[in-house]
Amino acid sequence: MSENTKSIGETLRDARIAKGYTLDDLQQTTKIQKRYLIAIEDGNFSDLPGDFYVRAFIKQYAETVGLDGNDLLEEYSDQLPSTKTQEYVDRVNEDNPSTRSAQRKVDDRTARIRRQVPIVAAVVVVVAVLIGIWYASTRNSQSSSSSQNVDSSSVSVSGSSAKSSSQASSSSKKATKASTKASKASFSKVSTSGSTTTYTMTNAPKTKTLKIRTSSSAWVAVTSAGSSVYQGTLPASQVKTVKLSSSATSVNINLGNAPVTKISIGGKQLPISTATSSATTASSTTTGSSSTTTGTANGTSASSTSSTTTSQVQNIVVQFK
Repeated sequence: MSENTKSIGETLRDARIAKGYTLDDLQQTTKIQKRYLIAIEDGNFSDLPGDFYVRAFIKQYAETVGLDGNDLLEEYSDQLPSTKTQEYVDRVNEDNPSTRSAQRKVDDRTARIRRQVPIVAAVVVVVAVLIGIWYASTRNSQSSSSSQNVDSSSVSVSGSSAKSSSQASSSSKKATKASTKASKASFSKVSTSGSTTTYTMTNAPKTKTLKIRTSSSAWVAVTSAGSSVYQGTLPASQVKTVKLSSSATSVNINLGNAPVTKISIGGKQLPISTATSSATTASSTTTGSSSTTTGTANGTSASSTSSTTTSQVQNIVVQFK
């Protein structure tokens, strides 16, 4: 237990001030939202996305202002959420490459078994039918009735094959129809208000799958039907797949670093609006200028930083039709 009278938030704030960083500077460097940085300094850890992010954000904050993140976490461990909660363990396993690799191997093995089950079942049925025909033919080879039975069995098998072929053709047509609908899916922008842009996706697929890729580390949160589906910081070049409910009528996507983020829904690329980014930049520049007027020592730098940071944050709403 730490004997330091300061809280961990006060220690971080003092180190930030000593470095000459503003909260906007820190947000730009760490890609952690400003409201989370303020919550860390005030000790309001319940305002952060979860127990895992309390330690992750504090460590990143500490290393940015020149402190040893691991030492700081150990020193103030009594002020931080437990690392033994299920949420923390699950999140650590998710970010651990070896754990993900092992899980993928299990999933691949299960998928192979599932693919082989129908094949094995079909082979067993065919073998059973052939054995039955052979047995009937051998037993009654000297009688004409036996020949008729064999012919009847052959017709039955042929009829079954024709039925299976018809069902396969029907399934193929359904798949083609679904593929055609997906290819006709399109986005249209409905409105832009501040950093929020609303789109409509027409001919949206029944299975709504989001694929999110970033060229640099970025924080992303996905919400649908009022519930959080995913939130976290994506490393560069990693693809995150998020599946929505088939009954979902809309999805809300918060981007902490929009310019480096690409999103597709059902295989269709979402056109992240550049107009939103420009409008926000203008607003941010005005804010930065106001900050300079108040006499901030680093006014010009703060204005530029605020403009860049704000333009990166976007809230995208997609409505499915």
